[in-house]
Amino acid sequence: MYDYLIVGAGLYGSVFARVMTDAGKKVLVIDKRSHIGGNCYTEQIEGINVHKYGAHIFHTNDEEVWKFVNRYASFNRYTNSPVANYNGELYSLPFNMYTFNRMWGVVTPDEAKSKIDEQRKEAGIKEPSNLEEQAISLVGKDIYEKLIKGYTQKQWGRPCNELPASIIKRLPVRFTFDNNYFNALYQGIPIGGYTKLFEKLLEGIEVRLDTDYASLKGDSIASKVVYTGALDEYFDYKLGRLEYRTVRFETEVLDTDNFQGNAVVNYTDESTPYTRIIEHKFFEFGTQEKTVISREYSSEWKPGDEPFYPVNDDKNDALHEKYAALITAGDVLLGGRMADYKYYDMDVTVRKAIDAAKKELEGND
Repeated sequence: MYDYLIVGAGLYGSVFARVMTDAGKKVLVIDKRSHIGGNCYTEQIEGINVHKYGAHIFHTNDEEVWKFVNRYASFNRYTNSPVANYNGELYSLPFNMYTFNRMWGVVTPDEAKSKIDEQRKEAGIKEPSNLEEQAISLVGKDIYEKLIKGYTQKQWGRPCNELPASIIKRLPVRFTFDNNYFNALYQGIPIGGYTKLFEKLLEGIEVRLDTDYASLKGDSIASKVVYTGALDEYFDYKLGRLEYRTVRFETEVLDTDNFQGNAVVNYTDESTPYTRIIEHKFFEFGTQEKTVISREYSSEWKPGDEPFYPVNDDKNDALHEKYAALITAGDVLLGGRMADYKYYDMDVTVRKAIDAAKKELEGND
């Protein structure tokens, strides 16, 4: 008999399992995949740690979270500074003075602000009601047309004027020459890849891979279940399916030591079918003779695909609330981006897992 059956060996499940195990609880972690780490999983190809499910850069201002993850891995000094490629024109991301100079030839912050104000007034937007209006309000029409519109529509499969403004409200806009996308106090990639981090998190904990929760659902093998999977799947989709965007990766080894000169390059024109290319070696300052790249293609999720981004419109959020309301027993706990149907940064996931575990332990006292 286990104290906790944890469904999912991703970030939330692994952190929860670690905290509970350290507190003397007996836990079992299962995952339907053949590996631990969820979407953070990395695998070695040509001596390069490849981010199997897309780029993951750990960043946080939460000192407790940073200290927690550093118990299980050493992090390098990687700083996320993506590049945008619009039909061969290269721009700095996040939007900063380098971007404004390349776009308009402006040199001072006042000149850049003046240009954005001018384009905002021309568009006549007072209260942004969708993503397109929000973007133009933040950075003007030129940057929206070249660097946001095509990329966003490829990513979400919907016109920007049909997407909520909230998607882009966190968009970094800086009137400095700072290329640090996240601007977090702590930032980096685990040296040796994320899989090593998860191996340490789950050390000494029983883990069963290739195990679907459905095969154990009727068994009373644990006092409580911590479920981190898709909530509609938990209830066999009886109220309908939640919508997601998925990402397909085309990964290849190239016989060159440097393909694009940066870990992340976004392709922001609509004619390029992929959203970005990741060159994995540059997450860890690699000097290998070969390189590994992944092209990312975004599309609508369908059964059998890996769900990546929840489509948080009113319809889907309302459906998720109905599913969440069906969890009435206190012996089932929900956590993580899938169960919560929200996109979380990694540090937020770690924080939520730590807090949930502490709350459980306090309640058991």
